[in-house]
Amino acid sequence: MNDISAILDSYEVDPVWQRRLYELLHANPELSMQEEETHRRILHELKRFDCEVISPIGTYGVVAVFRNGEGPTVLFRADFDGLPVTEDTNVSYASHKMMTGRDGKSVGTMHACGHDIHTTALLSLCDFIDHTRDSWSGTFVALFQPGEETSEGAMSMVDDDLTSRVPRPDVCFGQHVMPGRAGQVMSKAGPQFAACDSIRIVIPGRSAHGSMPHNAIDPTYTAAMIITRMQAIVGREVDPSDFAVITVGTMRAGSVTNIIPASAELTLNCRFYSDKTKAKVCASIERVVHAEVLASGMTEKPTIEYFAHGELLTNDATVYRKVRPTFDAVFGKDSVNAPRKTVSEDFPFIPMAFGVPYFFWLIGCTPREQWDAAVAADRVAEDVPVNHMANFLPEYEPTISAATRAAAAAVLTYLAG
Repeated sequence: MNDISAILDSYEVDPVWQRRLYELLHANPELSMQEEETHRRILHELKRFDCEVISPIGTYGVVAVFRNGEGPTVLFRADFDGLPVTEDTNVSYASHKMMTGRDGKSVGTMHACGHDIHTTALLSLCDFIDHTRDSWSGTFVALFQPGEETSEGAMSMVDDDLTSRVPRPDVCFGQHVMPGRAGQVMSKAGPQFAACDSIRIVIPGRSAHGSMPHNAIDPTYTAAMIITRMQAIVGREVDPSDFAVITVGTMRAGSVTNIIPASAELTLNCRFYSDKTKAKVCASIERVVHAEVLASGMTEKPTIEYFAHGELLTNDATVYRKVRPTFDAVFGKDSVNAPRKTVSEDFPFIPMAFGVPYFFWLIGCTPREQWDAAVAADRVAEDVPVNHMANFLPEYEPTISAATRAAAAAVLTYLAG
């Protein structure tokens, strides 16, 4: 571990280039699977290095392969898509970009999840790896992934023959910025992020004029009953010591005030730490939907569609035990245990496709004074901006430093051995 600390201290990534790259990415976010400009920027930056570039893989995916003799192969992944969020920060490099969403509407876009940090850190790691070749041997694979926010990007790369187009890694790494003391590296073995699925439910009804409700079967009323019963599934069917979330993200029905619509649509977002609990909850959701539609008097069956699947992100214990001592040596008291999170990621599809273990950790990005004050006042939920909020903005210096050094430390744990 001391040798790795020395290697990390032997070369410094140009802070001016790093900051300029981050601000450029932050100011120009693009929606999932529409990241044409970001893709070009990544390719442009990679020209500086002695590596093999393979792109596109899965629309806008990019892989850079750094070869340096015999040794293990290590893959590190970063995502680079933005969100349909209008930025509400006061920084000079705030995004004012507008894009057209899949519904045809123009929306503000923002790196509200920290993917600009992720991409900057991985390109910085490429710079570091390229300039410290006398300190490591093996193969380093840098994977830049589009479309994480819609759970499409990782599988789009896998489906485009990722595993046959790049060297097979021995281990895969990834990281994510999260609320927490800026510069802390938070890690754990086992489940880190929840599994997730979205469910689209179309509820049939019978339309009629609003003045004649007796001639209708009102799908909005059926939808309201389904929503109410959903809460009972978690509250009364899931073991209190377990975890499940059912969120009704959207409800759509009708277009005018005096017509009872012919159908209603719900979209749900569900999260779990256990496949057994997931199977039970999904079966209960289907049971409730079918029963409420039948109870409304409709003989036509509802349609239930599952999409945006995310696997349980659970860190390999052996890899964790190998890398965590490096984190402890490099970061000291800022290497801490990570809490289990209820958010989700499509990162696991990459190592699953290769059939290899993985390790994914968190980087704190909240100014320490702000975090400590919120914790002391028990107001973290109220006072700390979180990912996907319009005012989410990592504290740059400690966050990018920790993200770059943690990524390098993990990779060197294998390649400098």
